[in-house]
Amino acid sequence: MPQDRLSTTFAALADPTRRAILARLALGETSVSELAEPFDVSLPAISKHLKVLERAGLIARGREAQWRPCRIEPNALKGVDDWLENYRRLWFERLDRLDDYLRELQAKERKRGRKK
Repeated sequence: MPQDRLSTTFAALADPTRRAILARLALGETSVSELAEPFDVSLPAISKHLKVLERAGLIARGREAQWRPCRIEPNALKGVDDWLENYRRLWFERLDRLDDYLRELQAKERKRGRKK
């Protein structure tokens, strides 16, 4: 049974190495060997991480002669952002209500302070 795109994306993002690879690719296109440099893992392991990211649609890999450039897909995280937007809105509304409540409490405290 195939996973939905969002589940595939979150599964790909669950690994810190893959998140670090994406962070590097956000700076620009680079080769697999350059991506592998900062990690203490084998090139085949990096290649497996790249396959997961590619299946999730987060990166694309090219082929230019001997060079195998990788690049981040610009709209790759749009689905995640869209999904999070509902929760972002919910938390902003809750924080706004909390802010209103705190202002009420402060106003009551000021009134009590003047009555003394």
